[in-house]
Amino acid sequence: MKALLLALTALFLLAACGLAPVKDTSVNHLLDPVVAERQITGGSPAIAISRPSLPSYLDRQQLVSRSGGGQLEMNSYHLWGEPLDAAISRVTAVNLGRLENSLNIQPVESFVTLDYQTLLEIRVSRFEPDSPTNLVLECTWKLQPVSGRVANTRSFRTSVPISPADTPKNLSGRTAAMNEALARLAREIARAI
Repeated sequence: MKALLLALTALFLLAACGLAPVKDTSVNHLLDPVVAERQITGGSPAIAISRPSLPSYLDRQQLVSRSGGGQLEMNSYHLWGEPLDAAISRVTAVNLGRLENSLNIQPVESFVTLDYQTLLEIRVSRFEPDSPTNLVLECTWKLQPVSGRVANTRSFRTSVPISPADTPKNLSGRTAAMNEALARLAREIARAI
């Protein structure tokens, strides 16, 4: 019995020695603000940006693409470095802060107390490529005063070309298009402030 157990243990150890570690080939992506950087000195307006609501198919770690016939493709090796809703909130805050010269435009979780006058609410209905060369951002947004009547909701849609260098193995063109789409949204919101 001991001999059989030793033989099985030896076989297991020999098999384990032949296994090589698996290399992680996934790529983590991060959204970045693209509105021109400048020194910000103002403290007004004070706007908190809530995390946007996302459709459940976008609320995941993998980057999502649409293919023909309404099919979704999950990019298992291309992952978000942070939750997509947090990234949208962070990038929108930086873009708007630069456009409005305000240090007090931040994601809502960055405020310690209720030190903001307005809450920006965004509801994303679409934020992915609809073809290999085109990215679509569709959403509604509103600037809701903390005290006051309910603000009107506005619709926004933009289409941004994706760089031809974008391939299934390199999605940097797609990320750049998403950054530009968020900058366009920030510019529209800034016009309403």
